[in-house]
Amino acid sequence: MPTIPFLHKLFLYLKQVRTEVKKINWPTRKETIRYALTVVVISAAVAIFLGGLDFVFGSLLKTLIAL
Repeated sequence: MPTIPFLHKLFLYLKQVRTEVKKINWPTRKETIRYALTVVVISAAVAIFLGGLDFVFGSLLKTLIAL
């Protein structure tokens, strides 16, 4: 039966995954919040910067077209 070796390999793989997950150094709640806020702030800053560039180049293009 070909399913028995497959199931054996599957269970072995899942056991190894469980062992590796136990080795992970998970961040604390405080660290997770700090990292999430950092991502939000940097994303907002990049969005504002790119929006500013878009506005400037859009204005320049309108000025050039109006000539």
